[in-house]
Amino acid sequence: MSDFHSIDSRTHVRKYLYVFYSLMVLTVVTVSVSYVHLPFIAALIVALIIASIKAALVAGYFMHLISERKMIYALLVLTVVFFVALMFLPMLHHSDPGMVG
Repeated sequence: MSDFHSIDSRTHVRKYLYVFYSLMVLTVVTVSVSYVHLPFIAALIVALIIASIKAALVAGYFMHLISERKMIYALLVLTVVFFVALMFLPMLHHSDPGMVG
């Protein structure tokens, strides 16, 4: 019985170590990309992609949300809706100042 728990815990530890190593590599990539002089929009897109991958790894594995598929997709859709709203509301205000506020 203890052999089963030992093997089971080894696989979990190995999985967490892979996630940790992935986060470390992505951190090095983030720092490396900061030294590349990209246009502002391209740098923003690259930074958001790397940050999203890192956030997904942390939320999925360290917060044990990887098995909560339905809830994760619902929260992801809600996050995208709010993100799009927060990006476009200032643009609407700048294009027509009398429209909002």
